[in-house]
Amino acid sequence: MWRSRKSNGRSKRGGLGAFLDEGSEIEGSYTCTGTVMLDARLRGEITAQDTLIIGERAVVEATVRAAVLVVRGQLVGNVTASERVEIKGKARVTGDVEAPVIVMEPGAVLDGQCRMTKEKPAEPALSLVVAMKG
Repeated sequence: MWRSRKSNGRSKRGGLGAFLDEGSEIEGSYTCTGTVMLDARLRGEITAQDTLIIGERAVVEATVRAAVLVVRGQLVGNVTASERVEIKGKARVTGDVEAPVIVMEPGAVLDGQCRMTKEKPAEPALSLVVAMKG
């Protein structure tokens, strides 16, 4: 009947974790891990720990925070990504986009400001303190 899946506490980045189709409507906050494909109507706020794909039939009015965001449909709201944002050819984004890597295909529409941030360093920077004797 139901099989138990063992998890080591890490989400799978390669496989599809969830799919919300165009018949779904969500209002409020949505938080997810793994790769999520969203072809639904969503209004509110989305926080994706890994990859969020906004499909061609999606209509999203939300503030979006994700590691990786791929937009193929319509998104109205500000976006912050820790790794990258990809705006595909048929996508329409109305709002500000902030990420270390931003990719836009020909035909994509972005009505907002674009800010490329620095990637977070792997290790904290070391500071050097020099004491002078006087």
